[in-house]
Parts: sequence; structure tokens; C-alpha cells
Amino acid sequence: MIQNWFSLLTPALQDRAILLLNHVISRESHAMARLTPFAGRSVLVHLQGWPSILPPLPDLVLAITPAGLFERIPAAHEPGAEFRAAAEGGEALRIELDASNPALLALGALTGDKPRVTVQGDAALAGEINWLMENLRWDIEDDLAALLGPAPAHQLARWSKAVAGALAALARGAASFQPGGRSGA
Repeated sequence: MIQNWFSLLTPALQDRAILLLNHVISRESHAMARLTPFAGRSVLVHLQGWPSILPPLPDLVLAITPAGLFERIPAAHEPGAEFRAAAEGGEALRIELDASNPALLALGALTGDKPRVTVQGDAALAGEINWLMENLRWDIEDDLAALLGPAPAHQLARWSKAVAGALAALARGAASFQPGGRSGA
């Protein structure tokens, strides 16, 4: 039952994540310009070491659009799967993220910590993706200011950063108590 819900929910969540990623990229025209030479190429994102107790996550396959943004290529069982076959034939880059601790991975994303990554494929595209990861950040405060005004947005962003930092510290501490935790316990 959970597997069925999960398989229905995953593509929708991936689409929302890609919308957020494209929002961040589109705020910086030079970031889009760096990706346009790679239009038509694909990037496969795989979560390495995903805990077997959790429902398995499918790989995320992204195509780079002529505008310098990303679009998700549907999985084989989804509508539009014929596009995936074409994209997989031209896979330019495979990115494997260390997902052995999903909670730490998610909290690290909130605090700006970068996960351990393995990259295979086109070196030029890998360099551009690395540049994006190093230089682009979501300016949440700016987006909130458009909705709430600058003062409430600043306060909310400050509180959110404090909470995210505390949760990340908690997750790092919890990782040391589990067998095989990163701190060698």
C-alpha cells in the first residue's frame, strides 16, 4: 500500500523540486547561460546507499532545456516515457549522492552543507554543475519579502536558519549513535 502511494507521490515531488531548482537558476541569467551549451544533454541523479528499510526512490533524470533550465524526464512507467529512452541514450552526466542518512542529507540541503558526491561523464558539464552547486543559493528572504514585506521576511528567514542549523546539529549527533554512523561509532 505504501509503495503504491510512494510511486504516485514521487514524480510530483520531483517535479516540485525541479520547479524550485529552475526558480533559483532563473534568478541568475549567467547561470542559465552556462547551461545553454549543454541543451539536450541529460543528467541522471542517483541516491547511493539509500536505506533498504525505506521505500526505494527512482533515479531522477533531467534534461537541459535550450533556455538553460532543467526538465524531468518521466520514468518508464509514467506517461511521456518515450522521451526518457531518448535522453538515456544521450546521458552526459551521472551524479551519485550519498544518501545513507536521508535525514542528514535533507537537513544538509537546508543549511547549505554539500553531500558526498560521485560524478561520472562529461567533464565540461560536470564543471558547470559544480559551479552551480558552489555559487547558487536560494534567496528565501527575497521571495518572502515579495509576499510579506521586508521586515517580516527578514525575521522569518533568521528564525528558519536557526531552526535548520539546530536540526542539522541534532541529525549529526543522531548519526553517531546508529551503527555505521559517520563519526565511527
